[in-house]
Amino acid sequence: MGNSFGKAFRITTWGESHGGGVGVVIDGCPARLPISLEEIQLELDRRRPGQSDLTTPRQEEDRVQILSGIFEGQTLGTPISLMVWNKDAKPESYAPFKDTFRPSHADYTYEAKYGIRNWMGGGRASARETIGRVAAAVLARKWLAQQYGLEILAWVERVHDLRSSVDPETVSREQIEANLVRCPDALAAEKMAERIRWAKDQGDSVGGVVTVVARNVPPGLGEPVFDKLEAELAKALMSLPAVKGVEIGSGFEGTLLTGSQHNDPFEMRDGKVRTLKNHSGGVQGGISNGENILMRVAFKPTSTIFKAQQTVDNQGQNVVLEAQGRHDPCVLPRAVPIVEAMVGLVLMDHTLRQRAQNG
Repeated sequence: MGNSFGKAFRITTWGESHGGGVGVVIDGCPARLPISLEEIQLELDRRRPGQSDLTTPRQEEDRVQILSGIFEGQTLGTPISLMVWNKDAKPESYAPFKDTFRPSHADYTYEAKYGIRNWMGGGRASARETIGRVAAAVLARKWLAQQYGLEILAWVERVHDLRSSVDPETVSREQIEANLVRCPDALAAEKMAERIRWAKDQGDSVGGVVTVVARNVPPGLGEPVFDKLEAELAKALMSLPAVKGVEIGSGFEGTLLTGSQHNDPFEMRDGKVRTLKNHSGGVQGGISNGENILMRVAFKPTSTIFKAQQTVDNQGQNVVLEAQGRHDPCVLPRAVPIVEAMVGLVLMDHTLRQRAQNG
């Protein structure tokens, strides 16, 4: 059942990594939003495989098709269906271990849940499923930008133990896209690229952290108790493949401060209620306060590595797995547009919910 996300702006993704294709159905998008195929394609190009030697060598153009809901360059207000065909699928690469559970993949857990699984790649658990999320978020982010000037930017903050130094208040899309790693700290980016290549040469993988900022977020977004904005954002980001942790604002580092150090004092600035600091990360009491929303997302090392590993098969026998296929040695560079997409989907959904509540 868990293939849909959102309430007022709702998406349903479908497809498997080595099936015929993947796509998304979007319901609740406002009518008359100008949108072009090229705008959607631009974001899919940022996400697609085969971008550089730092990513999987799978070659997919990921050319999007609009099947419904958009006419003469505008949304109709009806369900929008977008699709991408899989062109470079190689399911035969997975045949040698179709009966074997790959360590830290969804193989065993999917079989435990359903009693059957698509062993060709990762199936629904593959990051290829995120094509639909990224495509849908193009519409959400454009509407938010038009209505509020809202901007969402993500970048690679850390790869393995290599950290960058970036000011989230001033970082730009141009700085992020200036290198293959998508780290706006150029010196750190060079070292990160070297570390990813090192892991690739070793047949291993590395993880890291993506930071995301949302600017010009209106105050009042989020619902009390169970649908708090940070809870919705955390759920959205934790739904991404390979994500193992999410922080907002000061996060775990805030536990080292006292209350007097951590509190964000208010002031009137340019006729608006603002905070002097932003340890809260733009959310207080589960509702946006008008400051920048700042989050950090932890990605584990890619599960598929080319080293022999102990595992079991579906007959309960202990076996040694030597993986094959095409995989990212580090998911971080391609995760950047996916993180931006999920934040955009949440903010779009809650903005429409807020409008429906207050008129």
